[in-house]
Amino acid sequence: MKVLSIVLVLAACGGCAANPAASLSQAIVDDVSLTQARGAADAYMGSTVRWGGVVTDVENKADKTWVFLVGRALHGDQEPITDGASEGRFIASFNGFVDPLIYKSGRPLTVVGSIEGSAVRAIGEYDYRFPVVAVRDSYLWEEPVKTKVIYAPAPRYDYYYYHPYPYSRRRW
Repeated sequence: MKVLSIVLVLAACGGCAANPAASLSQAIVDDVSLTQARGAADAYMGSTVRWGGVVTDVENKADKTWVFLVGRALHGDQEPITDGASEGRFIASFNGFVDPLIYKSGRPLTVVGSIEGSAVRAIGEYDYRFPVVAVRDSYLWEEPVKTKVIYAPAPRYDYYYYHPYPYSRRRW
């Protein structure tokens, strides 16, 4: 009995410590929105931000990787809201190699880092100014579950209804 109670206590404590975004929540960040940084990234250079979004593309360079994201608002647990409005796009700059098959398009990502400037890249024929965040800490969330609605045919009703008892047979 004592062994079981110890196991249960350890499991409960492990569940509390397993919050994936605990370090993201505890990070001290400046109050800089993505919209503000898009307008004047140089003015906010060095500011620490916590932004999240949905991955659109990954570009590996010689010594770093740029992950392009569509910025989204964050839930209380720091997970990006995957639908709804966006404040714009930004680039998360990681040191080293980031696998594009892991950080694939559509995955939610939350990053904490400092603004290191901006970069202009084309989206279609439009030149878009991306704020660039040097990532200090990040968390890649699971892909959102897409639900599929299956419509079943309506049940077929016979003209006659038969009750299990013979005296209750009736015609509708």
